[in-house]
Amino acid sequence: MTILVTGATGNVGRHVVNQLVQRGAKVRALVRDPAKADFPAGVDVVQGDLLDVDALRRAFDGVSTLFLLNAVVPDEFTQALVTLNVAREAGVDRVVYLSVIHSDLYVNVPHFAGKFGVERMIERMGFSATILRPAYFMDNDVTIKDVMLGYGTYPMPIGAKGLAMIDARDIGEIAAIELIRRAEATRPLPLERINLVGPDTLTGGDVAAIWSAVLGRTVTYGGDDTAGFEQNLRQFMPAWMAYDMRLMSERFLTDGMVPAAGDVDRLTALLGRPLRTYRDFAAGIAA
Repeated sequence: MTILVTGATGNVGRHVVNQLVQRGAKVRALVRDPAKADFPAGVDVVQGDLLDVDALRRAFDGVSTLFLLNAVVPDEFTQALVTLNVAREAGVDRVVYLSVIHSDLYVNVPHFAGKFGVERMIERMGFSATILRPAYFMDNDVTIKDVMLGYGTYPMPIGAKGLAMIDARDIGEIAAIELIRRAEATRPLPLERINLVGPDTLTGGDVAAIWSAVLGRTVTYGGDDTAGFEQNLRQFMPAWMAYDMRLMSERFLTDGMVPAAGDVDRLTALLGRPLRTYRDFAAGIAA
């Protein structure tokens, strides 16, 4: 049986594809540009996107299970609902959806609220689904290495409540495990939500201290200026997205991204190994 992966060329999706292939699954990837689809041998590629109904129908032909990942875009909610409806039309009832932790708490943040809406539709539409709710991606911080090296500042306003940051490689592996579990089940399994977190809940000061140790030079936390964060982001992303990110960072300050009791133990057991740490991630980037 074939597993369809959307968002397959992205930071998480490519890890999902690789992990599925390593586990012997038959994989199909829906991609906008096949020229950028650098996948392992045997991965079937369909060109299209989540608003291209004809491409979705082609992509779902012969598929048993869907990995639904869609980017932060203005029509993210519509993309997801179109995809879910075409999936149901094709007889696909097994889904792993990449949502976000605290989607039901960060209710004023557009891309969190949108993902929570998708979660509700998955539940109401009766899919046999695993909803993965990742915390902040460690990999986001690849983009700010030059700021730390040039200015000695960790600029992300993540506050003092703490974020249980997770490595995208762990997300991809957990997603693959859940996709195969769903695909191979002899009957549809009940809906389940899993928080995806790292082993440590880190504040802005904690992260700056890790970078200081890894780089061998002082890195300080840049503080909680979410307005300044928004203005910096507007230099390389649309204003609506920069504002969305600001609203998210404000919830970092007030609520954090703190795991529930048992989350780390559950993921460690699922992977059969410890979760990757932020220190190891930082050391890899510095190297």
